[in-house]
Amino acid sequence: MNNNFLDKIPTLHSSLAFTVSDEGVVTLQIENKGFMNRLMQKLFKKPKISYVHLDSQGSFAVTCADGKRSIFEIGKLVDEKFGEASHPLYERLIKFFQIMDSYNFIEWK
Repeated sequence: MNNNFLDKIPTLHSSLAFTVSDEGVVTLQIENKGFMNRLMQKLFKKPKISYVHLDSQGSFAVTCADGKRSIFEIGKLVDEKFGEASHPLYERLIKFFQIMDSYNFIEWK
């Protein structure tokens, strides 16, 4: 595990639209832009907007990622809320934010 990664401070990308349900589930709204996406929309009736529904732990972690808390601090909050269900805590949390980063869903402060 890379301890430096725990010091990073994530936040949702400023251009990313999302909703939070009454149950706290976050749904990311991804606009499919670009020539290839428009072509796929016309030829194969692909949607202009894709929806990514996060699970309860991912939703909670994303709502805690306010641009002020580090991944380490977010991990403590996740552990308080989900306990053993969130373990192995930091390995899962780091992987989650790495995946979010690979899709450009988050920014680093």
